[in-house]
Amino acid sequence: MIHQYKLNGYNIIVDVYSGSIHVVDDVAYDVINLYQNRSKDEIIQNILSKYKTDKTVTKDSILELMDDIETLKKNNQLFTEDTFSDMATQYKQNSNVIKALCLHVAHTCNLNCEYCFASQGKYHGERALMSEDVGKRAIDFLIEHSGQRHNLEVDFFGGEPLMNLDVVKKIVSYARSLEKKYDKHFRFTLTTNGVNLNDDVIDYLNQEMDNVVLSLDGRKEVHDSTRKTITGKGSYDIVVPKFLNFVKKRGDKSYYMRGTFTHNNVDFTNDIFHMADLGFRELSMEPVVCSQDEPYALNDKDLPKLKEQYEILAKEMLKREKQGRGFTFYHYMLDLKNGPCIYKRLSGCGSGTEYMAVTPWGELYPCHQFVGDKKYSLGNIYDGIKNKELVEKFKNSNIYTRPKCQDCWAKLYCSGGCFANAYHATGDINGVYDYGCELFKKRIECAIMMQVAKNQN
Repeated sequence: MIHQYKLNGYNIIVDVYSGSIHVVDDVAYDVINLYQNRSKDEIIQNILSKYKTDKTVTKDSILELMDDIETLKKNNQLFTEDTFSDMATQYKQNSNVIKALCLHVAHTCNLNCEYCFASQGKYHGERALMSEDVGKRAIDFLIEHSGQRHNLEVDFFGGEPLMNLDVVKKIVSYARSLEKKYDKHFRFTLTTNGVNLNDDVIDYLNQEMDNVVLSLDGRKEVHDSTRKTITGKGSYDIVVPKFLNFVKKRGDKSYYMRGTFTHNNVDFTNDIFHMADLGFRELSMEPVVCSQDEPYALNDKDLPKLKEQYEILAKEMLKREKQGRGFTFYHYMLDLKNGPCIYKRLSGCGSGTEYMAVTPWGELYPCHQFVGDKKYSLGNIYDGIKNKELVEKFKNSNIYTRPKCQDCWAKLYCSGGCFANAYHATGDINGVYDYGCELFKKRIECAIMMQVAKNQN
């Protein structure tokens, strides 16, 4: 399977199963497009007719080009066959360890964001803060189920986790105290809306958190329209000075700004550029996922505009990088040479198997987007996994169990996509969130083009 597209002046061929990327001229692009379904004579006649004014395009040059294509095909760099189907379930079936937990330390929030999937932090339930005892037991549970794995990850999430910072500190301290005893190393991350940031909090986060995610939607008018305080006022002026202070003190440690765009700002690149112009260099902007009944929901008419925006973003990023003021966009971080192993590409997200979310009461869910849906309760940190049938369903889910993924050129880049988005869109974790897929494919096209451009220059 191959995928062909033209972007920013480049003719790009993606060989899906080998991962090879080819940049070709117009003639080669057209020949490759015809190669699998036309005879040699038909290809020659077609190309000669199309390029009849180009004296360099001859029968001999086309035959030479077809010989080159055949060589690439024999070397498994073009039109490569799919040999991965038997491997698809192997990775997850062989892994019986949990390597990461998302601790919901606060089912409450000090903002009232309009599009919040977590119902302003409550996850459609009661407001609650995780206790120290539950947090420590979660660490014990992770160690007990991590097997021989050395590196473990704990994400502090909410609601707003800084509303329960004292417990976060105690959990971190407890985990650190066990590292040497159990030969483990904990990597901590925290997501915050920034309201409770101050110098002391920043110093602590910079000392203990390997990564921090900062929630900002971009321009003041955009951010304030959705990310509001409890009293209904915009939060931009509250959080931006704190984020700037945080990033300044953060130094070279990892962080990224995470925004959400909606129907009301389909020109979201202007929000990304705004954040970059403020001095933030690690950026992410995600499409809102919500009911189509919501006034801010993305619709089909938005889709062409959004795809255009991703192209604008890619071109501007290349321009800014040449000018020495580049920035990173999460969805364009694509390593074509040393990316995820093929097993990971086939099996996809580890939610429900290697990764789980823990509520303030210690209940386990596949990830934070399933929290509150009792059909997806896996058990708890005290009694362990009870819903083993559900865990097996997640284990057995991969790109070959999703019918819509079979003919998709991008499947080894997205690995089937997000289980939660698929479930909320179709009622099945093996379904496909079509809208998200369309945006993902455009992002990958742009990311590949950027790699091509950098290699060409």
